[in-house]
Amino acid sequence: MSRGRAKVVGLAALFALPIVASFVTYTWFRPDPGKSFGELLLPPAQVTSQRFGRLGGGAFEFRQVSGKWALVASDSAACPATCRDKLTTMRQVRLALGRNAERLERVFVVDDGVSPDAGALSEFAGTVIALPPGFALPPGAGNDRAHIYLVDPHGNVMMRWPAGADRKRMLGDLQRLLKASQIG
Repeated sequence: MSRGRAKVVGLAALFALPIVASFVTYTWFRPDPGKSFGELLLPPAQVTSQRFGRLGGGAFEFRQVSGKWALVASDSAACPATCRDKLTTMRQVRLALGRNAERLERVFVVDDGVSPDAGALSEFAGTVIALPPGFALPPGAGNDRAHIYLVDPHGNVMMRWPAGADRKRMLGDLQRLLKASQIG
């Protein structure tokens, strides 16, 4: 093989090497499909415009937290252990956000016909406790006790986590989202 031909083959191999390496890497060492723990809801649904009552009096509408991110959970007024775990998760994840904690609100929707005991929920101060009118959610609104939902600052329900979510992974999702977000 002549010296000129060897240079051409060497140069071609040099340019082909990254293509072959990327093909081998993609074929046998596939990257993870995504980093998020929560489930992205596509298409995002608009949060209800229904007017709620507040525990202790007054009215609440989701537009009052417009411009902020909101974690939303629903459960019965008795708030059993699974409910308390959801509320604790929401509180701890918000606190762990540090300086971004003010960008996140917490809303607990009482989805049954029983009036909640304010004393039993006192450890979750700062959480908006919303009471549907007549203590009944409207048809189609649903009461999903199995998830914690995330509402964006524009009022779109866009992500959810299981009720017993891993707090560190949920925190990771929120940190990435708030870092990338220019709103809220």
